Amino acid sequence: MHVVVNAAMSADGKLSSRRREQVEISGPDDFRRVDELRADVDAVVVGVGTVVADDPSLTVDDAELRERRRENDQPENPARVVADSRIRTPPDARILDGEAASYLLTSEAAPNDFVAQMEEAGATVIVAGENKVDLSAAFEELAADGIDRLMVEGGGELIFSLFEEGLVDELSVFVGPKVIGGRDAPTLADGDGFVEDFGQLELTEVERIDDGALLRWDVRS
Repeated sequence: MHVVVNAAMSADGKLSSRRREQVEISGPDDFRRVDELRADVDAVVVGVGTVVADDPSLTVDDAELRERRRENDQPENPARVVADSRIRTPPDARILDGEAASYLLTSEAAPNDFVAQMEEAGATVIVAGENKVDLSAAFEELAADGIDRLMVEGGGELIFSLFEEGLVDELSVFVGPKVIGGRDAPTLADGDGFVEDFGQLELTEVERIDDGALLRWDVRS
């Protein structure tokens, strides 16, 4: 499986404000780029915090891109995947609206009634790990289900966990022309953070988009 992390952050490295509400960091050209990325993958992954804060649909907006997927014998939209160790996904979340296949990654700590509720809402539930989602094991199950290229759209806790487990192949970051600030505002990679053996990247591209810059890295093994 090939895993691409894509994010938009402010010039000072924040994904949103300390209120953890959605902040518009990108402009129209970057929105188009993200839509094209979604159209090129088999699944889009977010953490449950992103679902609770933003309730994203994670679908492809552009009709021509959806048509291109159909012509390639793909569903109109990539599958939507939520990593939910904390059992917080609402049953009416937009990622469960039937517009595309949905997966819920959770742990053995999830109550049976929660799993049943997610399945009733239309999600395929993958249970991996005791108290926290075992992302490596869960991704193996996604791969076995035909998902070869996966895009991660946040948030910071999930992104750090993926780097920690060595599951990221590429990182694309749009750096927007805003300063958000705040010691409690989420960053690109939150979690516990590294104190040694830091994640190493190789810069492959720099591109000006709108009033910001897109940076692309390959992850060094």
